[in-house]
Amino acid sequence: MNTKRIAHIPKSLRPPPKVCRRSEFAKQLFDRVAALIGLITLSPVFLAVAVCILLEDGFPVLFRQIRIGRFGRRFVLYKFRSMRTATAGAAVTARGDPRITSVGKWIRRYKADELPQLWNVLKGDMSLVGPRPEVPAFVDLRRREWRTVLQTRPGLTDLASLTFRNEEDMLAGSADPDQRYKQNILPAKLAMSIEFQQRSDMRSDLKIIWYTICFSWFPRTPDPKRMRRMFLKSGPE
Repeated sequence: MNTKRIAHIPKSLRPPPKVCRRSEFAKQLFDRVAALIGLITLSPVFLAVAVCILLEDGFPVLFRQIRIGRFGRRFVLYKFRSMRTATAGAAVTARGDPRITSVGKWIRRYKADELPQLWNVLKGDMSLVGPRPEVPAFVDLRRREWRTVLQTRPGLTDLASLTFRNEEDMLAGSADPDQRYKQNILPAKLAMSIEFQQRSDMRSDLKIIWYTICFSWFPRTPDPKRMRRMFLKSGPE
């Protein structure tokens, strides 16, 4: 499987590091230790979800997809499979997508389908907190915002992920979900991710993780204005 960078990012476009290497090492160490603890602690949940998927729709249990990581490097992202096999369709998912299984609806609602990405965090492909990694078709390294976002290791969650938690509802009824996502939602997520990563620190990362857990256990979409005030110290322009 090709894991090469999709393009070279010139050093001139790489912003000066905000934190020292020691801080980055500490973040990676925290990510990997937390991911290992999560994998062990949540193993009964992994087993239960896997059994439910097998009983309803058989193998495979996991969904694998190429995503773009830090500095444009490709990696394989893992999820619990929430859609039927051998079904074609949009790269993004809208509410009511017929490809989604009954079990898939439940695990997507509680974000349990994302749990296998703890393995990606343990491997070092991802961080706990960072911009969500996109499929290659949505990444355009000719755009400066993409080159900026890709300075950061992608994550399981971040401010944009929380704010756009109702993304599937926003895409519902769209004739072309991929195009609507690319033109309307993705630019807003990129801008928010850039602003957040410029202000983020360990304390804000821990708060993001806490809110992600809360909104996953008790599914609802957070108030965007409140989230901006909390993490970016400003409301919408």
